Amino acid sequence: MKRVYDFIKEAQTYYLATVDGDQPRVRPFGTIHIYNGKLYIQTGKGKDVMKQILANPKVELCAMKGGEWIRLCGTLVLDEDIAAQESMLDEYADLRKMYSTGPDGNTAVFYFTDATATISSFTHAPEIIQL
Repeated sequence: MKRVYDFIKEAQTYYLATVDGDQPRVRPFGTIHIYNGKLYIQTGKGKDVMKQILANPKVELCAMKGGEWIRLCGTLVLDEDIAAQESMLDEYADLRKMYSTGPDGNTAVFYFTDATATISSFTHAPEIIQL
């Protein structure tokens, strides 16, 4: 998991794909975090991406850095634990200007389950990592 986290963190921006009915949706993200041995992302509770993940939690993200790219596909699970939300916002302090935690807060954190990452390039065989 650390290899996947480090790759995505160093890339800084990844693109998250969800499904909206029968239409794929892709948007840039920047949050990635390890908490309690799980890989997390964060979004806002009122955003369309949150609704899409809740309707179909199967997602894929993609990021590129230095001639390599990663694809991480899996299922996202909403974690309503305030400690998980706080941990994410501690990691990304600038987000505290926009997001708050707790039952009345507007932040949502999800962790990956049943996930597989593939790191590829044109110069080496794919590296497959099960999370």
